[in-house]
Amino acid sequence: MVHQRVRLGILTIAHEARRVEFGYLRNQLELTAGNLSQHLAVLETAGLVAVEKGYAGRRGRTWITLTAAGNTALAEEIGRLKQLIARVDTTEAGPSGGDPQR
Repeated sequence: MVHQRVRLGILTIAHEARRVEFGYLRNQLELTAGNLSQHLAVLETAGLVAVEKGYAGRRGRTWITLTAAGNTALAEEIGRLKQLIARVDTTEAGPSGGDPQR
């Protein structure tokens, strides 16, 4: 679930910001409000983010916070990505013409 690019972006920004406003996430990830809402619903159902609705002055706001489970899932996905990147780095540094079927 986390490996999907948009969801990985949501978790990464939420980790960085601790508490992030919906509009900021939408702008940073260049998504429509509806698309972001769908991704957040999936992550919230999985327990990876908490969604809090409230007001800033008279304007409605939605804030997203990474949960402990979300933090763990993000760390695990980053670990998997690092392993894949290491394979590319090793392949580029090694001799060419290796067996692509390995």
